[in-house]
Formats: sequence, C-alpha cells, structure tokens
Amino acid sequence: MTGTLDHIVINTVTKMDDAAALFEALGFNLTPRGYHSLGSLNHLMMTRGAYLELVGVPPTGLQRADVLESPPGLNGLVLKSVDADGTYRDLAGLGLEPSHPVGFSRPVTIDGAEAMARFRTVRLPSAMFPAGRVYFCEHLTPDYVWRPEWFDHPNGFLGFGTLTVDTPDMARDIGLYAKVCDRPAMPLENGVRLAIDGCTIDLITGDKASFRAITLVFDELDVIRMRASAQPDLVWKGWPDGSATLDIPSLHVTLHCRRAS
Repeated sequence: MTGTLDHIVINTVTKMDDAAALFEALGFNLTPRGYHSLGSLNHLMMTRGAYLELVGVPPTGLQRADVLESPPGLNGLVLKSVDADGTYRDLAGLGLEPSHPVGFSRPVTIDGAEAMARFRTVRLPSAMFPAGRVYFCEHLTPDYVWRPEWFDHPNGFLGFGTLTVDTPDMARDIGLYAKVCDRPAMPLENGVRLAIDGCTIDLITGDKASFRAITLVFDELDVIRMRASAQPDLVWKGWPDGSATLDIPSLHVTLHCRRAS
C-alpha cells in the first residue's frame, strides 16, 4: 500500500449528461466519456497527481452494480496500488476483508488511434466503510490516463485539499482508516486527520457516516466563482479567509474551494 490518493469519485448514477455539462460549465476540462467493461461510464478531471472522476451507469444494458446501488454524490475514496495482488494480501493481513482483484478496461483514443486503458481494483466492504466506497486502483496503462492535453483547466483546477468524512463511530473508524491509508491519525479539535500523499482525510464526529465534502485547490478562484454564480441552481459562498463553498444540490455534492498556497 502506498498511502497515496489516486482519485476521488462523484457518483452521478444515471445523471451523467447533466453532471458533465455542469462541470464543463464550471470550467473543468473533462476527458472524453469512457465506457468501462464492467458497465459504468465516466469523465475525468485530471491533474498531474490525483484526479476527480464523474462516474455513472448507462440508462440501459449492463449497469455496474456498485455504482448503481451507491448513493449519488461524493462516494469514492480511491487509493493508489502498484500491485493489486500485493495490495490484496496486505489488506487481508490487516483483517480488512478485501475483495479479490478485479480487472476491467475502457477504450481510449490516443493521438488518433484507439487503445485500451486497463485497471485492477481491490475493494473494501461497504459495511466496514459506510461513509462511501473505499478501494485501491492499479493502473496497468497509466500513460493512457495521465495525458498532458487533459491537465489544463479553464478554472485553474490543480488538485485536492481535504476530504471530510463524518462518522458516528470515531473509535472504530480511526483504526480502519489508519490501516487503509498506512498513516497515523493526528488529533483535531473534533476528530482526527490522516495526511496521505495527494490530500488529507479529516474524520469528524457526525450523526451519519458520509463523505461530507472535498476541498479542491485552484490557482485562483475568480473563474470558478463567476461560472458558479451564472448557474441558477448552485450556491457559492465566500469566506473571510478567501476560500469558498460551492454546493451542488442536484448531485448532492459540497465542494470547498481554495487558492493554492
């Protein structure tokens, strides 16, 4: 296990068209729509490190069960694996009951030619991590995902700050997340923080287990502020420290936005 963020997932379920149009309107550079062999579809918002993923299922045909049956919104914390088989053994050795590695793929077009992006994932039980799906991803063809033409975003998106996770069982979840992240938990006033490569994870005491919000980092906030303010169903609220909160009710998503330090 690497203790490194691979990507964060927003589950659109069956509303991919609306979600993709909205994130494009907010100034994100979306990769072309991908169609997974497992029965899901996606768009990525790439950085040179971790990326933000919109995932959903097609309206008909094969539909990926773990996406279809998961709630909409922030619903995926994905850590990087360099060897899915080794990750499986490590997680099993920690008593975390992982699934066996599952391989899948999606077609991509690279320099005008079709290729196949391939992945292997190791998932953890939803009953063990009720706030959202937690799993590991090994990229077998990373050059088909991290492409320079997808790094630049009109709104200046650069990466991630903090994933805020609400938990009603802090004592239990501290140990579980520390094992998965391979990082110690540092105390906060109302919870703990785990600092992994690519973001921090704050476990906060709450009534219901959920991925409450994710902080996105931008080179500046003027573009996304103007674009968000032009969308009638979004709520943008600035804060005295220069950061802001963007609520997207249709997707059940809260984004905290801040400038790069």
